[in-house]
Amino acid sequence: MSATAGLAVAHHRDYTGAKIGMWLFLFTEVLLFGALFLLYAVYRATHAEDFHHAATELDTLLGTINTVILLTSSLTMAVSIAAIHRGHKKFSLLCLALTIGFALWFMVNKYFEWGAKFEHGIYPNSDFLLQHSQGEILFFGLYFSMTGLHGLHVLIGAVVLFVVGIKIMKKPYETVEFDTVGVEELQGAKVAVVDGNDKRLWTSEPIDESVREVKLNFKFWPVRKRMRREDYVLLENSGLYWHLVDLIWIFLFPLFYLIT
Repeated sequence: MSATAGLAVAHHRDYTGAKIGMWLFLFTEVLLFGALFLLYAVYRATHAEDFHHAATELDTLLGTINTVILLTSSLTMAVSIAAIHRGHKKFSLLCLALTIGFALWFMVNKYFEWGAKFEHGIYPNSDFLLQHSQGEILFFGLYFSMTGLHGLHVLIGAVVLFVVGIKIMKKPYETVEFDTVGVEELQGAKVAVVDGNDKRLWTSEPIDESVREVKLNFKFWPVRKRMRREDYVLLENSGLYWHLVDLIWIFLFPLFYLIT
């Protein structure tokens, strides 16, 4: 009848490919914001005085607070990745939760900042804004477009980090596969159970002609896999995305808030 068994990991992941794909995606993000920064530079060069005057309408203190928030979130993100490399899952999840919290805090501040502008009639195509100079109209058009697009990236990043946190919380288990062969093929051989690394866990006595059938009856419990750096490439890629979001804000902050 039947006969032998083995344990094996049933999945394969291309970690290097995942990293390369993430860097290519980040490159496209750099191209997107780079084009907007170039557009900003052109308009600022042609309307320098109007840009200077329009920037006085922005809340520099709130912009500074948001900068500190994002810089701190980059720190907690880096610590989260470092912790998972050392197998400290709970601490990694704590730092990840703090990063998400900072992201939400940033968006709350941005909500109040934008809300104040809308209350004063400062928003694209508003009657109040259209009464101002062309340079000021361009400034606020770029301000809402670029900070709005950045805010969208912050929200996406927070959702991605939340999903990654859920995946880390789940206990990863090895999968089990069983193969069978006929007894006639086992004459003089031994039945062995091996793990995914071909490590022999159990070996039977040699099988001779008197054996008519081999039955294997196992009771097993899934064993949690050892934490490895490559198992959390998703967290690392998410961290790269988050650092890019923070880096973009580092450029947005002085361009809009500090030119006065």
